[in-house]
Amino acid sequence: MTLPAKLLAALVSLAVLGTAAAEGPYRNPDNKSANDPGEGTYPVPYRKPVAAEITAALHRIRGYMEAQTPTRVVRKSTGAPVTDFRTPVKDAVMAEGEADFGLQVYEMGVVHAGMLKAAQVTGDRRFTEMTARHLGFIADKLPYFRAQEERFRLERANSFSRFLDPRSLDDAGAMCAAMMRARAAGIGPDLSQQIAVCGNWVAKQQFRLPDGTLARQRPQAVSLWADDMYMGVPALAELGRMTGQRSYFDDAVKNVLQMSGYMFNPQLNIYTHGWNANNPDAPQFYWGRANGWAVLTMSDLLDVLPKDHPGYPKVLEQLRRTLKGIAQLQSGSGLWHQMLDRNDSYLETSASAIFTYVFAHAVNEGWISPTTYGSIALAGWAGVSTKINDKGQVEGTCVGTTFASDQVYYYHRPTSTAALHGYGPTLLAGAEIIRLVQNPAFAIEHRVRTYHFVPKDGGQTSYREHH
Repeated sequence: MTLPAKLLAALVSLAVLGTAAAEGPYRNPDNKSANDPGEGTYPVPYRKPVAAEITAALHRIRGYMEAQTPTRVVRKSTGAPVTDFRTPVKDAVMAEGEADFGLQVYEMGVVHAGMLKAAQVTGDRRFTEMTARHLGFIADKLPYFRAQEERFRLERANSFSRFLDPRSLDDAGAMCAAMMRARAAGIGPDLSQQIAVCGNWVAKQQFRLPDGTLARQRPQAVSLWADDMYMGVPALAELGRMTGQRSYFDDAVKNVLQMSGYMFNPQLNIYTHGWNANNPDAPQFYWGRANGWAVLTMSDLLDVLPKDHPGYPKVLEQLRRTLKGIAQLQSGSGLWHQMLDRNDSYLETSASAIFTYVFAHAVNEGWISPTTYGSIALAGWAGVSTKINDKGQVEGTCVGTTFASDQVYYYHRPTSTAALHGYGPTLLAGAEIIRLVQNPAFAIEHRVRTYHFVPKDGGQTSYREHH
């Protein structure tokens, strides 16, 4: 054999080895045949989830979040506790945990949504204790920090600046929605006065395009972010539910549809991260978490939007189209990539958790077919569950990310357990997967080494026509 022929044979051999499935640490316990030659191993626990195990994982997250979010006021200069709240002092600030999770940031609004969902699904009221504690602290100390601002004019150095003087959707939207959800559930004090402040910002003060689409003036002068669907629309939807005023629902639907018109790619069925009025033909970058915010927005809106609203079927159809696009991009570990359409970008937790939640929730609500999408939700949880460590930290979450103009930036955003963006979505995902495996509308059968969702009506239901 000549040298080139030997080299060719070696390359062919390597290619064959390269296409073989990698050996993983997990076997599927639902396959009772231990010596089944047709059953491989998996990089994640590919099996039907167990509700008790999910609940235990969610409690680890809850415990970590409880420990990392103290509700105390201290002197910034010394760390000494402030005990006299009659007269404000200039360096009084909210105490911080080691992870520096802010009590008023938009990511905490998602955490509260996850805690409320976990309590609803499990019946365990421990999941709402942190929400009650946080909101109670806010109600109790807001007057103190307002007096501090009036006396010292600290601007953004005031620990309550986001509530006292909201200046963006990040300051107002997600926490506003969380306060309204807690109010509806009877958790914590009634924060109607603060809801009015943040709700007014979203509905009337946030910068918009001339057609009424929620927009930003950064990083370019007139920009849309897919993230802002979540930063604004759920608050509008909850205002509609709380007040009964249909105009809020109209605004919420308008923003979903108009933002989709600017940023949704109908060929790929996913969203580009942003759009800029002064550069509308710029290359498109399909960041995972932005797509997560988009589908979570539509899911949250459909939860409260009256079914007789003319926008209901339009939002539902947009959600279905997006979920189809996202489903086709799931990786072999159940997770999704940082850049959805780029398999060489890293696997990212927060987007994966949001997608897992929305797939499971949409199945549970009858918006999409369990036969088609149920196993995708289970596979998502298989991947996300491996990112919850023994301390209750959520690993593999991309840190805060701006609307950028090159792939290098997105590819190399670091991940951190201190990125709060992963915690709320993981709580939501786990709770909704518990609902999914306990849903009486269908059976989850392990057949031919995989999972089949079998509707109890014999599969006669048409989800497109009847839901």
